[in-house]
Amino acid sequence: MSILFTNARLIDPQNRTETVGWLHIAGGTINAMGAGTTDLVATRTIDCHRHCLAPGIVDIGVKIGEPGERHKESFRTALLAAAAGGVTTMVTRPDTIPAIDTPEKLEFVLNHARGETHARIVPMATLTMGRAGREMAEIGFLQSAGAAAFSDGDAVCTDPQIFARCLSYAVANGALVIAHVQDPVLSDGACATSGKLATKLGLPAVSAMAERMALERDLALVEMTSARYHADQISTAAALPALKRAKDAGLDVTAGVSIHHLTLNELDIDGYRTFFKIKPPLRAEEDRLAVVAALASGLIDIVSSMHTPQDEESKRLPYEEAASGAVALETFLPAALRLVHNGAIDLPSLFAALALNPARRLGLAQGRLEVGAPADLIVFDLEAPFKLDRFTLMSKSKNTPFDGQVMQGKVLKTLVGGNIIFESETT
Repeated sequence: MSILFTNARLIDPQNRTETVGWLHIAGGTINAMGAGTTDLVATRTIDCHRHCLAPGIVDIGVKIGEPGERHKESFRTALLAAAAGGVTTMVTRPDTIPAIDTPEKLEFVLNHARGETHARIVPMATLTMGRAGREMAEIGFLQSAGAAAFSDGDAVCTDPQIFARCLSYAVANGALVIAHVQDPVLSDGACATSGKLATKLGLPAVSAMAERMALERDLALVEMTSARYHADQISTAAALPALKRAKDAGLDVTAGVSIHHLTLNELDIDGYRTFFKIKPPLRAEEDRLAVVAALASGLIDIVSSMHTPQDEESKRLPYEEAASGAVALETFLPAALRLVHNGAIDLPSLFAALALNPARRLGLAQGRLEVGAPADLIVFDLEAPFKLDRFTLMSKSKNTPFDGQVMQGKVLKTLVGGNIIFESETT
């Protein structure tokens, strides 16, 4: 089936342009596009009414509960949430129970992904066995089985010799290593960022320097091994100079930031609100502004949801004991659009971070608005306001920090491979 989108506000992250025009898809790819109007015909014509048409979001770092924690999130509910949120590719984390550290476990993920017909699933595998940091995982075999990248998530490898060995082996296979930059000793037991608020609340806290220290160590080992490296979440101003030096030196380094660290700060945890407890902990407003500026300048390359479902029982606990993490697949886009509405970044640059850059980093064809690219697209209303009710979310878990907040920006349609997988009832 062919589809012609007309009267669309085309958001092109590759050329950093916004154009009112049309886009034609056929055979699962973008067939033609242009400004103004066209004489092309299609099986279905969709008038976008000047709403935005952009590449679908490529989200690095999505946690799905299967295997081991299906009660928190299943493949089915995650895929439904992704479609509703405009996420067309989920790059899934390997920190499951058990961890995805063998080709057989990776095949479990791929088999479940093939059984669903919504967003694409691109799995990561662990860097070390069991994420224990003691024995390197079977990187070559896992890559051949379909692993897109390798990460131990928030289980930081403390032994630099083992981590360097993993990086060297990854170089030999051309593999991407994704690391969580928090010094594990300083961060142990901490649930807030050091400062006046943490002291007032009596919470165990960690200095923002823990992020800089971990990043500096990793970058030294990257320089030694020439590895392809991505820091999953940069959340502090202190880490940014090290990142800039590494990029200026020509190291193959990129960095991401979570949507929560871009739009929330440490004051949100006041009152011991556990739905705002994430990892790393929310930072000072000065840090938030610094990472927003780094995103706008291109120093930070990628924005991710870091979707981490937790059930009610694990969140309704004293703050120190409550589980970290928040669901974000459906709130990802409207939260990110806050940066557009307040003038911090323009739409094409935002979608470079949401779609183009993560796709490029992983060697995927998605994330582009160009002829021949996969027709993984979203249509969204940039201005539409709504009050979020967490119980309307598709995710099995409802642990969002945005519950009850007025947000702006609604997904109207989501397409994967030219097929409409989500269509808002309001369209």
